[in-house]
Amino acid sequence: TRARTHALADGLSPGAQGMSVNVSAEAEAAGRNVPALLFGVLLIVVITCGNVLVCLSVLTEKALKTTTNYFIVSLAVADLMLAVLVLPLFVYSEFQDGVWTLSTTICDGLMTMDVMLCTASIFNLCAISVDRFIAVLIPLNYNRKHVDLRQMVLLAATWILALAVASPIMFGINDVPGRDPSECKLENDDYVLYSSVCSFFIPCPIMLLLYCGMFRGLHHWEEARKAKLRSSIQACRKLQEAAASLPPLASLPPPLPPIIEREQSDVPDEPSTVPLTDQPQQSECRASLVPTVSFAEIKFNPDPHKRKRAKINSRERKAMKVLPVVVGAFLFCWTPFFVLHILRARCQDCHIPPALMSVVTWLGYVNSALNPVIYTIFNTEFRNFFKKVLHSCCS
Repeated sequence: TRARTHALADGLSPGAQGMSVNVSAEAEAAGRNVPALLFGVLLIVVITCGNVLVCLSVLTEKALKTTTNYFIVSLAVADLMLAVLVLPLFVYSEFQDGVWTLSTTICDGLMTMDVMLCTASIFNLCAISVDRFIAVLIPLNYNRKHVDLRQMVLLAATWILALAVASPIMFGINDVPGRDPSECKLENDDYVLYSSVCSFFIPCPIMLLLYCGMFRGLHHWEEARKAKLRSSIQACRKLQEAAASLPPLASLPPPLPPIIEREQSDVPDEPSTVPLTDQPQQSECRASLVPTVSFAEIKFNPDPHKRKRAKINSRERKAMKVLPVVVGAFLFCWTPFFVLHILRARCQDCHIPPALMSVVTWLGYVNSALNPVIYTIFNTEFRNFFKKVLHSCCS
């Protein structure tokens, strides 16, 4: 069509030649994927704005400065880098209807960043699950105020391992004989299997097992806390009844049992889980007995390990409830891609339509835009910060 148009244009007047050039341009543009361009630009903007807000909220809001949220910032940085370094070139390729028109060196750089950032995302989720597992089941000396050495090692390991998984591309593993320069993909089938196993099929089961163990431990911890609080209320009632039976001028009632003293130090930062009918009696007991007790005179030496035992407050429990949603969204978005990715590399007789591969790749990239939305829906502190920023921008 292009050759025929130019041949006809040679024998026409200048005005007719201009019309023929337009026809030629339209013919050349017929293979462009404009919807992919529009959707890609929108996706880049959403990912960038959402993850920048996540980073700013944790860095500026005191209520959000928790160790879990520092890992979430690392995850947001991976998504942000994906939007800046990978998506523009991927969108350009999709706009060209899947035809790669740039150099193979740029393609290898794109594949390196794509593999590294996708691997960093799932390794960050895996590091969060390790950190939460330690916080729930091995809570001695767990530092919740700032990132300690163990957590810094976890954060650094996620990026170092992600770079290690992607590094073979930088060293030329993608340069295979007979490579098609018009297509940008991982060329070495053995590396496709290696990277998929390291990036997805090994971390995912580990992460799911750690979360199952974490939530079982959290459930046992909640049950033990409720039982401890109920027993303290019963002890307080018995003490109240004994004090009521004493003569008016009798000596001071005995000091509170150690379990009551400890419950008063454990409970304040958490909402009460005791039935409403028990709460007035509990407050009445404390109001009547606490002023008469000199805590300095109580001779109670608890186990020093228990005194160091970290407690999981309500804010951390809210953060933990968001994490399974984040993990579930990641698995939903990326599992189809990795399954088809390995199938295409290992099954030479299997025909996977390019359109299907494009759809599952887009679905994986959409995951980077979902995490800020999930935080906004399920976390009050994130939601309040996003509202404040949007309100200040609009006003």
